[in-house]
Amino acid sequence: MTASAEKFTSQTLLDVRPLTPSLFTLRTTRDAGFRFRAGQFARLGVNRPDGRTVWRAYSMVSSPFDEFLEFFSIVVPGGEFTSELSRLRVGDTLLVERQAFGYLTLDRFVDGRDLWLLSTGTGVAPFLSILQDFEVWEKFERIILVYSAREGRELAYQQLIAELTQRDYLAEFAHKFQFIPVVTREAYPGALSGRITTLIETGELERAAGVELDPLWSRVMLCGNPQMIDDTRALLKQRGMALSLTRRPGQVAVENYW
Repeated sequence: MTASAEKFTSQTLLDVRPLTPSLFTLRTTRDAGFRFRAGQFARLGVNRPDGRTVWRAYSMVSSPFDEFLEFFSIVVPGGEFTSELSRLRVGDTLLVERQAFGYLTLDRFVDGRDLWLLSTGTGVAPFLSILQDFEVWEKFERIILVYSAREGRELAYQQLIAELTQRDYLAEFAHKFQFIPVVTREAYPGALSGRITTLIETGELERAAGVELDPLWSRVMLCGNPQMIDDTRALLKQRGMALSLTRRPGQVAVENYW
């Protein structure tokens, strides 16, 4: 085994599921030695026809206790990675680096009462992993998942979200959870309409949740569109909420995939 090969394992595609023309999920086998915390990401590699291997970071949708790895991807037209990734079929090989990365994990917060998980598009992935882990249900009194997509059909994993609190190990915590879908480009039953930042500015998001975003007890995780993250961080900063760092605990956590 070469030095570079020691950094990754070859995993087999177990399932590839298109959701829309531009969104799909994929599930692979999991190396017995691969460990991660809920909310972290892996670097995935695909071999291109020209012989190059291209790598990209993807958050795990699956929980740390699943025997498989699951990822949620968008197809970028002409993208050298997602174009190859979307062509993979069951039985094909996907490369997975041996080490997981990332700081969008619950240990970013030393306290807090309410956990807000604000996501757009495929940014919901790490939150689904976190929600399948028992730790978050013990740590917080309220958990609010806000999931924004352009169209209703792009709201993925609806069955998983609906069934979360029906799992045996989570049933007693069902009262803590609230799911708020948001659709920006069409009216969609049961969903709020508008950008997450607009919903925060108008107070509509807090009214829908029935709880305020407050630096004393609110802890906020952000994942998704970089513009959404920047704009939301700016709004939260106005409310006295700062990025949580190891040396300076705060109220907001984001991921840096690069």
